[in-house]
Amino acid sequence: MLTSERKAYIRDVLRRDGRIVAKALSEELGLSEDTVRRDLRELAREGVLQRVHGGALPASPAVVDYQRRGTIATDAKVRLGRAAARLVEPGQVVFIDGGTTNLQLVRALPPTVRATVVTHSPSIAVELATHPLIEVELVGGRLFKHSVVAVGAAAIDTIRRVRPDIFFMGVTGVHADAGLTTGDAEEAALKRAISAQSGETIVLATAEKLGAASAFAIAPLQEATSLVVEASAPDAILVPLRAAGVSILTA
Repeated sequence: MLTSERKAYIRDVLRRDGRIVAKALSEELGLSEDTVRRDLRELAREGVLQRVHGGALPASPAVVDYQRRGTIATDAKVRLGRAAARLVEPGQVVFIDGGTTNLQLVRALPPTVRATVVTHSPSIAVELATHPLIEVELVGGRLFKHSVVAVGAAAIDTIRRVRPDIFFMGVTGVHADAGLTTGDAEEAALKRAISAQSGETIVLATAEKLGAASAFAIAPLQEATSLVVEASAPDAILVPLRAAGVSILTA
């Protein structure tokens, strides 16, 4: 089997099964595990998959920069944002992560809701600047331009002094085994810190993030109180997420 044929087959298996087990694939194709691992490394460099111990998972396309993420699944993000906005109760302290889906969340907050929003995202803060009843606490730090959020020790130090009622976390991957993941180590650490301080952690995830993984682990899936996903998300993806013990809300 030619290299191009093997890679095409690996892509097909990923689409069909949602994972690659290197040993099983090598036995199925009659190849050495070294050959399969080399193919997986090359496909990982191409952004097709995310290497994990013993094999690979589909790579999340949501690791692209902020501007490009704004063009992915825009209608779905509006629906998820509206569903998440209904979870905000008057008087709460709410931490809203950066990201284009959470931007739709703040746009959907009704003008009658009174709350305090803490965020390390300038984009979120600016969007709420004209909201009549929401107080905004902006967390500072080094601007991570890829995601347009503040990161670093100063941001984490501030976060550890806040106890939000609810945290709307942004992720790039949601997988029953790999858990909640993102594409940057500092972002992952900051999200963990916020979640640890929060009463609830809600994750909004468009279809391309479900069953996918990125390089840096934030937390096990069970750390999320709920996932907000598209109503059209297939059962084949949702069943293992539910089996992992997370509540799923559809929009």
